[in-house]
Amino acid sequence: MTRTPSVVFVCWGNICRSPMAERVARKYLDDAGVEAVVTSAGVSDEEGPAPMDRRARAVLERAGYDASGHTAHQIDAEEIDAADLVIAAEPMHIQAMRRLSPVADNLRLISDFDPSKKPGTPLPDPWYGPDSQFVATLRAIEAAMPGIVDAVRDLA
Repeated sequence: MTRTPSVVFVCWGNICRSPMAERVARKYLDDAGVEAVVTSAGVSDEEGPAPMDRRARAVLERAGYDASGHTAHQIDAEEIDAADLVIAAEPMHIQAMRRLSPVADNLRLISDFDPSKKPGTPLPDPWYGPDSQFVATLRAIEAAMPGIVDAVRDLA
């Protein structure tokens, strides 16, 4: 008997990187036949309840991912503790979550799943750059997906 693991992707405001990672992970997991509950959140509440950034949505849709129906929200200790795996965009997001849940042992960086990245490498933040930065962020997310799929499969 297998169980359905839960994964939460986390960035600052939950309007760019984490919802992008959520949508990419859903497709990769589905394509691999791995069941999981995949969501996203932010460590800040400054964007809630905003939709996904229009540039992030456009890049996802052009690449064939579903970008519909997102509403930003802030993560809390209960959400961290309930998840099997919480995958952050940057080390500062992990630090913020450790303040919320000091005993959490399920916190990882997205770069932890990309063998070409050095440990601790942050996921590029496209917010302040040109639209092309969203493509670079998407490519970095996709590069981590094989490792994420393997990790989620191991949790089932």
